[in-house]
Amino acid sequence: MEKFDIYKDIAERTDGDIYAGVVGPVRTGKSTFIKRFMELLVLPNIENKYKKERAKDELPLSGSGKTIMTTEPKFVPNEAVELTLKDNVKFKVRMVDCVGYLVKGALGHIEDNIPRMVTTPWYEKDIPFEEAAELGTRKVITDHSTIGLVITTDGSITDIERSNYIKAEERVISELKELEKPFVIILNTKHPNLDSTMALRESLEEKYGVSVVTVDCLNMEIEDVEKVFEKLLFEFPVKEITINLPGWIEGLPRNHWIKTSILESLKESIQTLQKLNEVDYSLESLNELDIVKSVGIKEINLGEGIVNAELAIDAELFYKVLNEMTGYDIEGDYQILGLINKLAQIKKEYDKIEGALIEANELGYGLVSPSLEEMELAEPEIYRQGNRFGVKLKAKAPSLHVLRCDITTEVSPLIGTEKQSEELVKYFLDEFEGDPSKIWES
Repeated sequence: MEKFDIYKDIAERTDGDIYAGVVGPVRTGKSTFIKRFMELLVLPNIENKYKKERAKDELPLSGSGKTIMTTEPKFVPNEAVELTLKDNVKFKVRMVDCVGYLVKGALGHIEDNIPRMVTTPWYEKDIPFEEAAELGTRKVITDHSTIGLVITTDGSITDIERSNYIKAEERVISELKELEKPFVIILNTKHPNLDSTMALRESLEEKYGVSVVTVDCLNMEIEDVEKVFEKLLFEFPVKEITINLPGWIEGLPRNHWIKTSILESLKESIQTLQKLNEVDYSLESLNELDIVKSVGIKEINLGEGIVNAELAIDAELFYKVLNEMTGYDIEGDYQILGLINKLAQIKKEYDKIEGALIEANELGYGLVSPSLEEMELAEPEIYRQGNRFGVKLKAKAPSLHVLRCDITTEVSPLIGTEKQSEELVKYFLDEFEGDPSKIWES
């Protein structure tokens, strides 16, 4: 996927306002990610040099070690900047940095063995650093972002163990899920390509059900940014899904067993479908149907959340359905043309008598009038009547007269005694109560 397609699609899904809440535990590299993101994508695309300098001055501080660098939520840049990329792709972008939830081993929230007190815009009095950090993080998640970027780490970027991050990590992801905001998890690591890192990424994806991208935030490149946004696009909701079926299935009656089996399976599979990255899994159940040869995604419009899928049916099923509907045994295309020609001739003949059959059923009598093609014209003849002469024109044509006759049949066998006759009547009534017509087959 081209990178400018990614930004165009993201802009469409966020209505042109990319306000990314960068959240997660403390000391995971949130500020480092924002700083690098601004350097790679935002600053190079700000044309006004004064705005560019101002945005550069507003970049967050970042550092290594255990000490918490961010002390309060911060908009970066302070005011959203409108960017224009290639192909006239325009959008406003602003990152929202936050302190994050505290983890065991982090420093900076305790002074002289007592909680550090800080000033916040939400209270007139100072509050403990930990309380301010949590309040600010929640506000970033709920009030100031259209998308979420959860930054966590394997522990390689600090001296803090990976296990210390898990509780705070679970908390922030749970809160984002409750709000149903699209988000991805960025696993910040010094070793993004190690097998152990890949294994951790897979375990996190399985645990949280969200896409995870491994990134070295300090040395992040534009390709990493594109990968993050591409994964993020698949976390947006599905707005519409279209399943393309073979044309001949569209022509089947709505209650035909093929249509009903596909629809029932589809309804069941998409009941829990919400995000674009769940479409593949949801459609997989259709492959379990014996009649389905394959099903797959043909196209995804990431900007609009529209999925176009295609369902293929075994070709032999087509001939089976033809046999069911027509009674003719068809094994291949070569037989279809001959059958269609034969049925067309039959229909042509039936069309001639259709009206008469309807009249006969309704009124008791119907007439099939001859067509012009059926008329036989005799040669004109001169005839004489007295002393006058004339020309005789003669024509004949076949016509059909259709009569409806109600035929009544009565069978009155001699059985024997009255009691024997009563027993036979009772037998008939009991034996053939469900289907009286079977009496005539006995």
